Amino acid sequence: MSSSAAASSLTHFDAQGQAHMVDVAGKPATRRVAVATGVIEMRAETLALIESGGAKKGDVLGVARIAGIQAAKKTSDLVPLCHPLALTRVAVDFETAAAPVPHVRCTATVETVGPTGVEMEALTSVQVALLTVYDMCKAVDRGMAITGVRVLEKHGGKSGSWVAAG
Repeated sequence: MSSSAAASSLTHFDAQGQAHMVDVAGKPATRRVAVATGVIEMRAETLALIESGGAKKGDVLGVARIAGIQAAKKTSDLVPLCHPLALTRVAVDFETAAAPVPHVRCTATVETVGPTGVEMEALTSVQVALLTVYDMCKAVDRGMAITGVRVLEKHGGKSGSWVAAG
């Protein structure tokens, strides 16, 4: 596929291949939901510190939850072609596990009623929440790694529902 053909099939490029913000004025407002997830892997000692609430900077997951909510609300400030959206719900949840690699999993669910989806808001929420975990624990574990950030599902709009395989 030529670069001009590839650009014309992407919604954020006009016929000349120039980036632009998609016009959503003619799209109906529908309920939109997106769920994203990601993991931060760490040493077992770091996970134990998070789970015990003993981190020097405080409640790691509580602060990360607020950061994830705030990030979803600020997505259009961070991603140049995203529309600012009136979000109706942002839920950020965490699960910890010691195996196969010690980690914290973050899952963000974002909802709105509007003409465009909230996948970017869910992804941004997860990334910033996991970055906050890193920031709060980096003094004890600089080797943490954020992995597997992806959209799990989206609902609403013309394309309907989509759920990731596996």
